[in-house]
Amino acid sequence: MTDLDHTHDPALRSWVDSANTAETDFPIQNLPLGMFRRAGSTGAFRPGTAIGDQVLDLIAAAELGVLSDALGAVLRTCEGLGLNPLMAVGPALRRQLRHELVAALNADAGPAPSKTLADALVPLSSVELTLPCRIGDYTDFYAGIHHATTVGKLFRPDNPLLPNYKWVPIGYHGRVSSIGVSGQSFRRPVGQTKAPDAELPSFGPIKRLDYELEVGALVGPGNAQGQPIAIADAEQHLFGLVLLNDWSARDIQAWEYQPLGPFLSKSFATTLSPWVITMEALAPFRRPFTRPEGDPQPLPYLDGATNRERGAFGIRLEVHLQTRAMRDAGEAPAKLMASEFADAYWTVAQMLTHHASNGCNLQPGDLFGSGTMSGREADQGGSLLELTQGGKQPITLPNGEQRTFLQDGDSVALVGRCETDGRRAIGFGPCIGTVLPAVA
Repeated sequence: MTDLDHTHDPALRSWVDSANTAETDFPIQNLPLGMFRRAGSTGAFRPGTAIGDQVLDLIAAAELGVLSDALGAVLRTCEGLGLNPLMAVGPALRRQLRHELVAALNADAGPAPSKTLADALVPLSSVELTLPCRIGDYTDFYAGIHHATTVGKLFRPDNPLLPNYKWVPIGYHGRVSSIGVSGQSFRRPVGQTKAPDAELPSFGPIKRLDYELEVGALVGPGNAQGQPIAIADAEQHLFGLVLLNDWSARDIQAWEYQPLGPFLSKSFATTLSPWVITMEALAPFRRPFTRPEGDPQPLPYLDGATNRERGAFGIRLEVHLQTRAMRDAGEAPAKLMASEFADAYWTVAQMLTHHASNGCNLQPGDLFGSGTMSGREADQGGSLLELTQGGKQPITLPNGEQRTFLQDGDSVALVGRCETDGRRAIGFGPCIGTVLPAVA
């Protein structure tokens, strides 16, 4: 269980002035973790934390004596590898890192830390970011009940949710090699599809390219094969959250998914935000986990007092779209929808517990996708499949362009922000991907 402490004080301010603005995603109460190097460098990526519009080089901070020897030793092993060594050691050392960073970066620390750390800060605009860790395995869940219901109605109007949905966290194994970081551009996939009125399938560039608005969870310490993880211990095995866009080829999916589920319709690209929002940073934004009246309660192995009291996360999610024409005209992206991660039908702790319940051994850096996070209303769909009712109702953008599915040159940005009364808002930073034409 993650408790509130002095590092969550909304009155805290940093001597890094940009961390004190209302619009920043990265105030001192956040301190997300990621991997960076200076733009144009060919050197190894190093662990850092975002503070305002700056990145603090954590290895440099350790070498300057701002961080403890124990933290410095672990952080140095992350260089060129990713955050996996820090993930593996568990939440105690991660909390220690947070506390030491707040002590060094807060405005009351005095002139010594600011002078000492000045050379360890690099503007965010001058860095290159990569995936925060080496991801060994990726599992995509289906915890967005509003998405599952809406999509189910498109294909099964009288029975949108299958009988197992409210009893078991549904998931499938995803493709790790095609996961990229925000800023990723990818080719429109080609594949085998079959139009409803066609006698035979065909092969070529897909026509129904879509995004999926998801939250990703990264595993911290793993478990031995054959050793389940109890729901009461699940959050000790979670490192933090990111934004995740699981791009989807809907026409491939419709043809291939029965009986074994998604395959080539999902494996061509997945985009993550580069900064991991730690479990500690998310503590003020926890919410009770509840089920609608009349729905079954989770089986005992997926139920626990902490999960009921604070298993959900209050994260406002949005999708923004910028077409090539909008970009060429200097027009800002258009917001397509907004939803709330606290509406997820299963918590991240339940996903992890269920994943390990059969003895599956999870490892530091493993990634879970939440599934598409849509809202209850028709204009809150977390994918174009929902917003356009399967392509039947095009959406009109502010510049007059219409979309049923994504076109070449379209850029999709996911936005995540945690806000609650009396607390300093924190954000996830960008998660942007752009569609390129299919290979000729």
